[in-house]
Amino acid sequence: MNSRVLLLHGIWNARAWVGPLAWRLRAQGFVVETFGYASVFGGPGVAVPQLIARLREGGVTSLVGHSLGGLVALEALRQAPELAVPRVVCLGSPLCGSGTARTLAGHGWSAALGRSGGLLQHGLPAWQGAAEVGLVAGAIPHGLGCLMGAVGAASDGTVALDETRLPGLHDHCVVAASHSGLVLSPLAARQTAAFLRDGRFERASATRAA
Repeated sequence: MNSRVLLLHGIWNARAWVGPLAWRLRAQGFVVETFGYASVFGGPGVAVPQLIARLREGGVTSLVGHSLGGLVALEALRQAPELAVPRVVCLGSPLCGSGTARTLAGHGWSAALGRSGGLLQHGLPAWQGAAEVGLVAGAIPHGLGCLMGAVGAASDGTVALDETRLPGLHDHCVVAASHSGLVLSPLAARQTAAFLRDGRFERASATRAA
């Protein structure tokens, strides 16, 4: 098992946001660091090159990204496929594009998404990289997307389950958590650790599997 893990937060957040998840992963023996980036004013155009540079200096490292962080992680690997990243776990990431982001933009609130708006709205193409990618989705529909009518009950409140099912994923599971709650959830942390160790999620712990 590679024990080095780098955590990426989502939009409108900072490094401290993933602190609870970092603590739980450290308790399971992982060496955890966090990657902070300007999600609105910098966006992937700045964050992706910075992440690539950091990974080139750090040796073999797995990635865990919440929401936008998962998109940034995979985009970095698309641009630099030679990076020594064996596994990636995305938590509630709208890899197929976000209906909530498109609704925000459609209502004239694209400034709230800043330079990450394009990546959030359109998502990524099917995954074909060497890294094994797992996604933990939430199933408690409490969040901005529900309030705006952008997503329904089959969601974490911000990201629809269908928006997380990118072709090419190595594994997928769903836990009882809202979008924000994924970084606080002991079960999401347990599933993250399982994938980082074994390349698959614990089926007995998942509420639903792909």
